[in-house]
Amino acid sequence: MTPEIGHYALVLAFALGIFQGCVPLYGAQRNDPVLMATAVPTAVAQFVFIGIAFAALTLAYVGSDFSVVNVFENSHSLKPLIYKISGVWGNHEGSMLLWVLILALFGALVAIFGGNLPLTLKANVLSVQSWIAVAFILFILATSNPFLRLVPTPAEGRDLNPLLQDPGLAIHPPLLYVGYVGLSISFSFAIAALIEGRIDAAWARWVRPWTLLAWIFLTLGIAMGSYWAYYTLGWGGWWFWDPVENASFMPWLIATALLHSAVVMEKRNALKIWTILLAILAFSLSLIGTFLVRSGVLTSVHAFATDPTRGVFILALLIVFIGGALALFAWRAPLLKQGGLFAPVSREGALVLNNLFLVTACLTVFVGTLYPLALEALTGEKISVGAPFFNATFGPLFLMLLLAVPFGPLLAWKRGDLPGVAQRLMAAAGVALVVMVATYAIAWGGPVLAPVMIGIAVFVIAGALTDFAERAGVGRVPLGTSVRRAAGLPRSAWGTMLAHLGLGLTLIGIVGETQFGSERIAEMKPGQTMAIAGYDFHFDGIAVRPGPNYRDQVATFTVRRGGDVIGVMAPSKRTFPARSTTRTEAALMARGFSQLYLSLGDVSASGTLAVRVYHKPLVLLIWLGTIVMVIGGTLSLTDRRLRVGAPKPARGKAAMQPAE
Repeated sequence: MTPEIGHYALVLAFALGIFQGCVPLYGAQRNDPVLMATAVPTAVAQFVFIGIAFAALTLAYVGSDFSVVNVFENSHSLKPLIYKISGVWGNHEGSMLLWVLILALFGALVAIFGGNLPLTLKANVLSVQSWIAVAFILFILATSNPFLRLVPTPAEGRDLNPLLQDPGLAIHPPLLYVGYVGLSISFSFAIAALIEGRIDAAWARWVRPWTLLAWIFLTLGIAMGSYWAYYTLGWGGWWFWDPVENASFMPWLIATALLHSAVVMEKRNALKIWTILLAILAFSLSLIGTFLVRSGVLTSVHAFATDPTRGVFILALLIVFIGGALALFAWRAPLLKQGGLFAPVSREGALVLNNLFLVTACLTVFVGTLYPLALEALTGEKISVGAPFFNATFGPLFLMLLLAVPFGPLLAWKRGDLPGVAQRLMAAAGVALVVMVATYAIAWGGPVLAPVMIGIAVFVIAGALTDFAERAGVGRVPLGTSVRRAAGLPRSAWGTMLAHLGLGLTLIGIVGETQFGSERIAEMKPGQTMAIAGYDFHFDGIAVRPGPNYRDQVATFTVRRGGDVIGVMAPSKRTFPARSTTRTEAALMARGFSQLYLSLGDVSASGTLAVRVYHKPLVLLIWLGTIVMVIGGTLSLTDRRLRVGAPKPARGKAAMQPAE
């Protein structure tokens, strides 16, 4: 009975969504506050009903109800509870249900916490958000129903894909979806503003917290997915420029540009058209990512579905939402009054430059990802665009962006003093130069460009600290006063500093791992030793250990450095009988910010075991840097200025007027 309750709750949510999409929108056109006010309870009720549907599917998984087709195909009675729960979204149907749950959640949050929004804007935002939900609920009901029954009921399930039975994959999809789907609110705000015919600095103040929240979770989701690929797939890599990885990276780039553009719009009432376009593009790229993952056009470890029928349905949704949004933008954009002017050398100019680099970098990823698919669809010819293309196109653009990052926060609004800023950054440049020379000396004979990239990363970090130190008055006032000033700075200032600092740390980790790492592959028998990067790995032996729904073949290695034992590493090959699948479980050992990485291959006929060992210098800085960025974004999100709504002067201005 529980699955039927979930199914009917989803149908009711669909009906409520149609009501929410029509009535408040009509009320906004008629300026009827009663009709507009219906958006709030309807948005909350829609979330409640979708929550009931999600809870019903979760109960079916936890209770191993194999009469439900979705549970039978993706669960097993012996599977640990955490993977029974994560199995809910470890498949196409369940993950789409999570998708619409998060979509409805954001609508409900705007309904509950958007009390400072004008009633007309709020009604339009919730109506647009509801139409997105309606479209995807219809997609679930028509092509991806997770509540279908199976008769007769099987005694046991087929188990979840072994690659997904991992704590990282239990966390990664929800984080990524909150980021993906969270950008729908920015999209809804943009469409609502175009419908209403009003956009100003107040709009930027309202939309920025929601965009920032989505950006935080998207950053976490991408980082978690990267770390999962690193330690689970056994290849030792953390990023492969896989099309599905790119599908989540592109919205992140545009969302980052949107956050910076919204600052200019809020502070200077400028870049209105550009900011609206970025809000549309960010969610449009999320929709394109959904199409890539679920249409069957890609074969990837990340892809969920291979049903062309679903792909056609999602393609139709892309045409409706992206095409409709861009058409509305083309119609209404000429009516937007541009707002404040500024000199090219200014903080606004630096943020525009930031946007140009980010959007161009996103365009290179977009072309490299979709061009092979388009070529195959049109001509049948298959080509592969891999890491060399992306490294050669995206890499230089991003390095140029990083060089410009320290200048932006130090430039004044409207008109800046570039020579003065350069002088204030001399100390940061000096530190970067010293680190670059030291890196070159230490890695003599190694990669030539690696020390340069390390120097750029240090320049970004030192530049962020320089800006913060100047805000706090370090060197100009007594130390105690500087500390008090730093403590009294807005949280957004702390957030900006940490976000830029984290970006520099991530770049150092990327350079360290890719340019200075080492690898060795060997065939070993118990009692043999292999050396790499000053570490000795002694193969102690192999043991078999049973698990709840798998069997582990564990190899034990004693690790020594300079003759001293520093630890034991135990990689394994994990076999899942229900799926007849084997998965590699790599062993990791942290050494400062570096790691030793050990994974197993197959046992040969002669009894030797294939062993792959990596030394990965500074690799942990990749994810430490993203954590620092997320902390910075969270501090900015808690800034009181993002919670109190728009400045009063902005509220009284008619911001969208016919162009003069």
